[in-house]
Amino acid sequence: MAQTMRHNNTTSLLASDGRPHPLQDTLVGVTLVLGVIAFVTAMFHHLHLLSSWAGLVGIATGAYGQFISATTRERFGLIIGLGASAIGFFLGMAHGGLFGGVVG
Repeated sequence: MAQTMRHNNTTSLLASDGRPHPLQDTLVGVTLVLGVIAFVTAMFHHLHLLSSWAGLVGIATGAYGQFISATTRERFGLIIGLGASAIGFFLGMAHGGLFGGVVG
């Protein structure tokens, strides 16, 4: 019964396997921040450039993070960030798009 004597020394908040994952943790953080920015700025019609670009970059970083993620905790944060980024991206596209008003 060696497993009962083993201590769970988690070094990272997002690494449940006990090993550090700095790249994955960074992608989770960036995706969440971009998702919040895209989601909040999508509520304002005149900020469609910011919301659509932040959403697009958030979707890209979240997708790559999902591809290389190692733990369920990382995937959970990435899905939350991806959802917020996608909502912000789609509302930004509906309000004017990536280049709305810039390209004639």
